[in-house]
Amino acid sequence: MNNSKSIRRLYARIRFVLSLFILGLVVSGATAIPLADELDMLTQWIGLPATADPRHYTGLDAWLLTVRAALHTVDARMPFLFYGTDWLAFGHFAIAIAFLGPWREPVRNVWVITFGMIICVLVIPYALVFGPLRGIPFYWRLIDCAFGVAGFFPLLWCRLMIGQLERRGVSAY
Repeated sequence: MNNSKSIRRLYARIRFVLSLFILGLVVSGATAIPLADELDMLTQWIGLPATADPRHYTGLDAWLLTVRAALHTVDARMPFLFYGTDWLAFGHFAIAIAFLGPWREPVRNVWVITFGMIICVLVIPYALVFGPLRGIPFYWRLIDCAFGVAGFFPLLWCRLMIGQLERRGVSAY
C-alpha cells in the first residue's frame, strides 16, 4: 500500500473513532436533561409499577425506584436543581465540540486527545471518591467508572494512529 493511501486510511479511522466518541458525548449529555422521564421509561420497561415503593424492593430495582422518586420530588418542589444537570449536558456538548479539532486536524490537535484520555482516567477516582459521599451504590459507581474506561481506549487508539501520522512526517492535513 502506498504512503498516501495509508495516510488517508489512518485519517478515516481516526475520524470514524472520533465520530463515535463525539456521538457518545452528545448522547450522554442529552440524557442528562430529561432525567425524570427517562427513569419513568426505564422502570416501566423493566416492569416496575408506577406506584412501586422502593422500600419493598432490593438491589438495582430499589435504587432505580429511589432515584425516580427523588427526581419526581425535585421536579415538583425544586425544579431549579435540574439546572445543574442542564449544565452537565452543556459540558458534554462543549467537550464534544472540542473533539472536532482533532477530527479535522488530528496531528495539530493531538493535545485534545491527550486531554480526553486524562479526563477518562480521572472519572474513576472521581466516581470512587464522590460516589460514597452522595450515597451512590458501589455497583453504580462501577458503571460510572466504565464510562471512563470505555472512553479511554478509543482515544488511546486515536493517539496511537496519530503517532503513526507523526512518524510519517504528517504535520497537518
